Amino acid sequence: MCAINAGHRGLRVLVLEKGPKAGLKILVSGGGRCNFTNVFADPRKQFLSQNPHFCISAMSRYQPADFVEMVEASGIDYHEKKLGQLFCDHSAKDIVAMLLDRCAAAGVDVRLRQEVTAVTPADDGGFRVVTARQTYVAAKVVIASGGLSLPKIATDLAFRTANRLGLNVVSPRAALVPLTWNSSDREKYQALSGISVDAVTACNGVSFRESILFTHRGLSGPAILQISSYWREGDTVIIDLLPDTDAAEWLGTEREAKPRQRIVSMLKTRLPNRLVETMAGDWFQDVKIGSCSPRQLAQLGARLNAWQFRPGGSEGYRTAEVTLGGIDTNEVSSKTFEVKKVPGLYAIGEALDVTGWLGGYNFQWAWASGWCCAQHLDPIPPGRE
Repeated sequence: MCAINAGHRGLRVLVLEKGPKAGLKILVSGGGRCNFTNVFADPRKQFLSQNPHFCISAMSRYQPADFVEMVEASGIDYHEKKLGQLFCDHSAKDIVAMLLDRCAAAGVDVRLRQEVTAVTPADDGGFRVVTARQTYVAAKVVIASGGLSLPKIATDLAFRTANRLGLNVVSPRAALVPLTWNSSDREKYQALSGISVDAVTACNGVSFRESILFTHRGLSGPAILQISSYWREGDTVIIDLLPDTDAAEWLGTEREAKPRQRIVSMLKTRLPNRLVETMAGDWFQDVKIGSCSPRQLAQLGARLNAWQFRPGGSEGYRTAEVTLGGIDTNEVSSKTFEVKKVPGLYAIGEALDVTGWLGGYNFQWAWASGWCCAQHLDPIPPGRE
């Protein structure tokens, strides 16, 4: 996005891509269909940063409708899946092809298999950009290398460069990532792999309602991925397995109406059979509900509405959708994305300490920050290209 708009503004633009093809993270996103934006993207609501105001400027200037206009102009069919999430009808390849076509039209030179190992200020101005193949000299450099998620295609270039230049980096960690069982829960729950339940997850004052998915390693699914961005090691995640029901009240009503009904049979009307069977003996005894005291039912209700899940950890960058943290936004102009201490150096997207929720928000941040940065890359006087 940044390269396209810089090229259209008359700049000579070179894109150095680490991988064998461009847009690898786009290609693997959204199950191969790329959740390319979210119509409800609001910089005040769905983004995490130590400076929560930083992304407001860029996302106000380049909005989801702007990217959708580009998608429609390119003839790409798309649909809204849920919660404002827009996906390609056919393939994420459509988005990559659109961007590459527009790069070509803007005169942008895209070079593959060019892993950048260092970016350093040159003695005579500008920058030296070192790759395994050759060294480039540029008047201006935009770091758009993303974060550490999906290590096979990721790079730590942004963080290495920041550290070398004395810029503060907010400690990065995996986000939008599955959480793993602790040692005591693993044996109890790993057999539930494949079960999905509508639930509310909550941690550190934030909550999400979507599905959770039991896996051999722990819990995944949208509600877990979302809350993982707010979870810290040692924290407890509270999970409501019956989000539309006051479980204690429901159990009490059932006790009065059907005292001979067994608890397992009753819970199976609301929750998957295997989950209920696993709970039996641990969360409750499979007895007739009429034999339970109000206190026992209140305790079971509390567990159903507020299961205390204590993760052993997360699955890390291997399966993380994004990286939380990054170059401290206090080091960068929110208008131009230029590094304040290093004129001519810019950083955008996931390289910065701005992380969106699951659902197309991080792509929208990438498009917005790239577009805004390009508007402030002034054409370079002849002889200084």
